[in-house]
Amino acid sequence: MKKSYCPIDTFINTVKGKRKATIILHLFQGNKRYSELVKLLTDISERMLSKQLKELESDGLIIRTVFPEVPPKVEYSLTELGKEIQPVLKVMFKGGILFEKVIDNSEK
Repeated sequence: MKKSYCPIDTFINTVKGKRKATIILHLFQGNKRYSELVKLLTDISERMLSKQLKELESDGLIIRTVFPEVPPKVEYSLTELGKEIQPVLKVMFKGGILFEKVIDNSEK
């Protein structure tokens, strides 16, 4: 995470990326294994998903837990910081729906 000139930019720069906000919203519904996230996020490659998960972990938004099993079990969950930003992401989701309605109406 890197501080920007404006706190809004700091927030946006932290959660922007291929499906980072969507990952956080899925994890708010409960802990997820990597394979579950792959199934939920079908429009990005596994390589990109891994990259986004590493960045979210590095920024302190998610926790990666590895269980000592064979085969290895990896589970992702939100940190307290990740849980705190969830309401902001929900409002952004609602804003996206509003903009999509405007776009749909302008295409008619």
